Amino acid sequence: MTFHLPDGFRLRTVLTEAGDVCVRVVGDLDWDTADELTKVAREHLETGIPSRALRLDFTDLAICDSTGLTALLMIHRCAVATGHRLRLDHRPEHLERLLELTGTLAHLTGTEEGARRGIEER
Repeated sequence: MTFHLPDGFRLRTVLTEAGDVCVRVVGDLDWDTADELTKVAREHLETGIPSRALRLDFTDLAICDSTGLTALLMIHRCAVATGHRLRLDHRPEHLERLLELTGTLAHLTGTEEGARRGIEER
């Protein structure tokens, strides 16, 4: 099966100076793109690349729907299973609101207050 990503959606992966893998999400995280983010995240978490955390950078996130939220929950489960921490950096207001309304903010970030706006303890 051929999988076509919508125009404008991109994932950019870099290794940070702190040794974390950072995936920058650009565009819509939705039905059409959630599987690709999950695949990329799992590849980094399961390949044994030494890193402390997987950081998802949402600076350029346009929207996140329920399928995108499901992807984040699956990525979190994989991170925990592989001994990594998951960080959701630079969350736009619409993502913050989605996480708060669904009660998943604390689950995905570890704390309510310490994780606000992508400012986690290092």
